[in-house]
Formats: sequence, C-alpha cells, structure tokens
Amino acid sequence: MSADVGRAGQAPATTIRGAALRGVLARPGLEAVRNRGWLAAHKWLLLRRLSQLGILALFLVGPWFGIWVVKGNLSSSLTLGVLPLTDPFLLAQSFAAGVLPYKEALLGGGIVLAFYLVFGGRLFCSWVCPVNLVTDAAAWLRRRLGLKGGKAPDARLRYWLLGFVLVVAALTGSLAWEWVNPVSMLHRGLIFGFGLAWGVVGGVFLYDLLIASRGWCGHVCPMGAFYSLLGRTALVRVSADKRGKCNDCMDCFAVCPEPQVIRPALKAAGQTHPLILDRDCTTCGRCVDVCGQDVFRITTRFDRSES
Repeated sequence: MSADVGRAGQAPATTIRGAALRGVLARPGLEAVRNRGWLAAHKWLLLRRLSQLGILALFLVGPWFGIWVVKGNLSSSLTLGVLPLTDPFLLAQSFAAGVLPYKEALLGGGIVLAFYLVFGGRLFCSWVCPVNLVTDAAAWLRRRLGLKGGKAPDARLRYWLLGFVLVVAALTGSLAWEWVNPVSMLHRGLIFGFGLAWGVVGGVFLYDLLIASRGWCGHVCPMGAFYSLLGRTALVRVSADKRGKCNDCMDCFAVCPEPQVIRPALKAAGQTHPLILDRDCTTCGRCVDVCGQDVFRITTRFDRSES
C-alpha cells in the first residue's frame, strides 16, 4: 500500500503536506516571526508604510487643516515655500506635448531625477507611491484567500504603454495620462472627493486581486516603467549574501512585487555575485523581512561580498 494512503478516517499524507504548504504560502514570513519577533520581521514594511503615509500626510494637512508644509501633489510641489519638486515623468510628458515647463519645474524635476538615478527609480514605487498601498492590500488578500490562476500580461507591456503615453501627449499636446493616472486620481480624490477615482483605484485593486497577481505594478503601470529606467545605476541594492543558507521556503518569491529579480542573485543563475541588480527591483525590503534564514540584506551596489 502507498505510504501516502493513510489509515481509515485519516487524510493522505500528500493532502496534509499540500494543506500545510498552502498555509505557509498564504502567510509567508512565519519562520522569520518565530526567529526574530514580529517587529523585526516587519521592519522594512513598517518603514515603507511610515514613508508612504508620512508623505501623503504632508500633502493633505494643507487642504485639510490649513497647515501648508507642502503645496501641490506628487506631480509638482513646493515644500516650505522654498524647495520645488517635480515628477520627471510629468516633465517627459510635457516635453512630448511641446510644452516647455517653467524654470522652477525644471529645477524640481532635476532634483527628483538626480535622487532616483542615485538611489534607484523603483524606490518611488515602494516608498512613495500611495497606489502601492492598494496593490499590496490586493496581494495580501489574494494570498490569504488562496486565489490562484489568472494571467498577467507580458511585463514589457508597461514599457509599450510608457511609449504610448508619450505618443498621445505628442499627438494631443496635452498631459492626457494625468487625467487617468491612478496616483494623481488618488491624490485628487483624497483632497476633493473621490467620484470617478473610486472606479479607477478600485479597478486596480480588483485587477490585482482577481485577474493578475501584482498585475498593475509589475506589468501595466507606465509610471513604474519610467522609474525602472532610472534604476540601472542605483547605489542602494538588495544582496542575498547568505544564499548558502536558503532552505527553498519560497517566502521571498511569495511577497516580492517583482519575483523574477530574485533568482539570478539567490540561485547564482547567470551571475556569480549575490547582488540583485535588476532595474525592476523596488528595494522594498520584504525579502529581508520574511526570510527566516536571514539570507537577504540591503546594502550598496559596491558590496558584492558573500557570507
């Protein structure tokens, strides 16, 4: 008799193991919580949430309470009446539309562009963008509900859409994308009331939940595609420097918004060093958080040591 066939009234061993595996994948990071405690196993997640909500609060305390620390939104803002900051993706659309931005916008765009070129473009997606809160919630709920299936489009779609956005700006002479950009609509909704924004933001949530895991950020968003182009030279990187301790639990793959970036560094697939150098890595730190073996850490692109 097969070893997988249990006694009368007992579930087969394969069924038990399968159920256990589904439970682990639904709640990745349990081993890390047991080994390091809940706070340490959520350190980078909590820091990201503090960053995202803190930045959002700076924009909202003005229109909500009359305390104008920052005026504007993530597209263009003025901090303390002195520091201009402009989304370089917005500037790219302006140039494509044939509209020359005013000098403060150019200065603000240069500041933001320099920051992300040095530290990593996808930092915007994981540490600043408020829509990340929506897509992370969808990914969490998808895991907890055990939803499988669905088909994500080719990851190159976001780059095609990036080009399409710029072409539309050139043809129409307008910043057409900004009227349907979920980031802009979420900001406008929080300040002026949601209206149509509920439909757009809710659509992103449902798309990630029911159709394509991590579909919006990982395959569709042209804004994320733009910022990923700034990530090639980033100094801040994730290293799998203790990859020899990996026990193949797959927790890092379960939580990573761009899981394809992990394998080359973790499994030495096509590279010898343990650094994740892929431009699509968001440096969110979730792989660091959930790994019970402490395989990952955040470091710089110059640190290629391996423990």
